[in-house]
Amino acid sequence: MATFKALMLEETDGKVSSAIQDIDDAQLPDGDVTVAVKYSTVNYKDGMVINGLGRLVRDYPHVSGVDFSGVVESSDHPDYKPGDEVILTGWRVGEVHWGGHAQKARVKGDWLVPMPAGLDMKRAMAVGTAGFTAMLAITTLEARGLTPDADGEVLVTGASGGVGSVATAILAKLGYKVAGSTGRQESHAFLKDLGAATIVERAELEEAPKGPLGRERWAGAIDNVGGPTLHTLLATMQYGATCAAVGLAASPELKTTVLPFLLRGVNLCGIDSVMCPTERRKEVWSRIATDLPMDKLDALTETAVLGDLPDLATKILKGQVRGRTVVDVNG
Repeated sequence: MATFKALMLEETDGKVSSAIQDIDDAQLPDGDVTVAVKYSTVNYKDGMVINGLGRLVRDYPHVSGVDFSGVVESSDHPDYKPGDEVILTGWRVGEVHWGGHAQKARVKGDWLVPMPAGLDMKRAMAVGTAGFTAMLAITTLEARGLTPDADGEVLVTGASGGVGSVATAILAKLGYKVAGSTGRQESHAFLKDLGAATIVERAELEEAPKGPLGRERWAGAIDNVGGPTLHTLLATMQYGATCAAVGLAASPELKTTVLPFLLRGVNLCGIDSVMCPTERRKEVWSRIATDLPMDKLDALTETAVLGDLPDLATKILKGQVRGRTVVDVNG
């Protein structure tokens, strides 16, 4: 049986180690579709998993990687045949099921999405889980009435990160006035290049209004930070505006009152890209293929190989990686 390479994580006496290993098909987990993986990504969850943090992984050995694109090698699923190009994001792949940091993956066919016209395998992973989550948040805002002619800016917090940077680029292309928030001075020019009209310092959003409500400011928001930032932006949303809450990097705690919701009709929507239904996934990927500015996507994308991942995982946890990092698993 032919072997292939994988970033294998092992746990010994509570300590997680990683190494590139040669494994074969017999070691792959159960599933009805086997995919020859071409590209994956590395994000914050991967950084935690590779460094053994957060108990996201309970069973070892394990292959990290929360998403991948590739070509179907074999299939017992009625919707897929050998040669089909596919994408996988979510379903806790790379946490409870082996992920994309290997040259092959075996998964449930119901987790896959066919590659939409207008995307290729590398660009699909330049989008990846982060870009999918960004578009899922944007379509959620639009479903609740946000349009590009809104009288006000759409705030994106954590805008220099994976979800935030793609969200900023998409919103700007669609004609929205985007305010990008970051705590990193060196990212200001980067966000301007992506299309942000205004830069908001993170510290400004960490200072709560003096009263339960502040000046109405944001026509919509995508929050990747949580904690005090989410509290402040909820208190400064315009009447009837929606905030799509994506990440909780600062804190999962929400110290607010009911007044933004009762007096201003503010909507707070949680964005879950992990268990998103398949039909909704297909709709979002179709929007990505149509509306994503590919030149901006290429500009914010770096490429790595399997051997780079342990070092990259540490840098991500330290906030030293911005934009998108595609992993060429065969490189």
